[in-house]
Amino acid sequence: MSNMPQIVALVLLLIILYFGDIVSTRTKAWIPSVFVCAVLFLVGYWTFFPSDIVARAGIPSVVAIMFMYLLIVNMGTLLPIKELLRQWKTILISLAGIVGIVTVAFLVGFLFFDFNTTIVAIPPLVGGIVSAIIMGNGATEAGLKDLAVFAIVIYVMQGFVGYPLTTIMLKREGRRVLKKYHEGTWNLDIDQTSKFNEQNATSSDENPMPSLFAKIPVQYNSSYFIFLRIAAVGLLAYSVSEVLKPIVTINPFVLCLLFGAIASSIGFLERHPLKKAGGFGLAVMGLMLFVFDTLSQATPDMLVRLILPLVVFILTAVVGMCIFSIIVGRLLKVSKEMAFSIALTALYGFPADYIITNEVINCLTKDPKEREVLTNHMLPSMLIGGFISVTIVSVVLAGIMVNMIVGPLTH
Repeated sequence: MSNMPQIVALVLLLIILYFGDIVSTRTKAWIPSVFVCAVLFLVGYWTFFPSDIVARAGIPSVVAIMFMYLLIVNMGTLLPIKELLRQWKTILISLAGIVGIVTVAFLVGFLFFDFNTTIVAIPPLVGGIVSAIIMGNGATEAGLKDLAVFAIVIYVMQGFVGYPLTTIMLKREGRRVLKKYHEGTWNLDIDQTSKFNEQNATSSDENPMPSLFAKIPVQYNSSYFIFLRIAAVGLLAYSVSEVLKPIVTINPFVLCLLFGAIASSIGFLERHPLKKAGGFGLAVMGLMLFVFDTLSQATPDMLVRLILPLVVFILTAVVGMCIFSIIVGRLLKVSKEMAFSIALTALYGFPADYIITNEVINCLTKDPKEREVLTNHMLPSMLIGGFISVTIVSVVLAGIMVNMIVGPLTH
């Protein structure tokens, strides 16, 4: 339907997102909504969806990037500085999972595939559309068109393994935590959770204005003022990223997370400001549609041609991250379910890590206190794990490995 009207495109896409929610709710998150939506998007693209249906519905790349800035700053406000420092185990486990992916993928790749295929596969396996695009462009410049497609297809397809596996692991972890909570052996975590949420409640409920703006009447804290402050933090992240470019390349979205946490700690932003401004649901919707938009490039012919290396490398990545993350998790006294879940965020990153974790929590309990315990135990680790692997390490790996691609020999 090359002439599909904008409102028709938007309604179709929202039907898919809602159907994903229905299936997730009915199956109690055993089938995550993001998995269902991805399948339906593929079916749509292979039948009657125009390839630009997401942009046609009103979410072109520039709008999606705006949502990224707003959402990642917002996520940063959910992670106070003390929480970031407290998550050093998560960072080590995430890095261990990445080492597992790289190590096992190299071994298997060099045994069964050629050098270029292995090099192109690894950065997208660590996650992130940016790394997939870097490797795809590198393969194209080297005259390796199939591998350019392969880089994108890996990114598109690896979530199909990551989503259900993460749901299974987080459900097991959640049940373990709730059992300890009911037995009264989760006291330390309950105390930490209570303090954390008391602080958050104080900043968001008792004080309608953040502390830096306490003297401004509350009626001036409009949605526009909240959006302005979120965007200002995003601008700061972007500016610092640009200033540092001659010295070091830092993705501005990484700085958005960090600066969002700092802004919340110093009283420039309240906790979860995007939700308070009424824009959180819209931003998540727009970003999810943009993520699924990448599926437009995965045609049936491509998948048939690339199915063997695709399956082998994705399974290899899962095995590698499983072994390495569980070993490091055991050394750090983190449960194997939580350690593996943290590592699995490399397969999809934000916002899927946020959505899957919340889906699991919602299906495990409706009790506010239990939800509080599970949220504070699982969500920070999942968010930080995703940012370490997808946003930081995958881009660094891609920047290094793209220069290792060898062009085809001239005949």
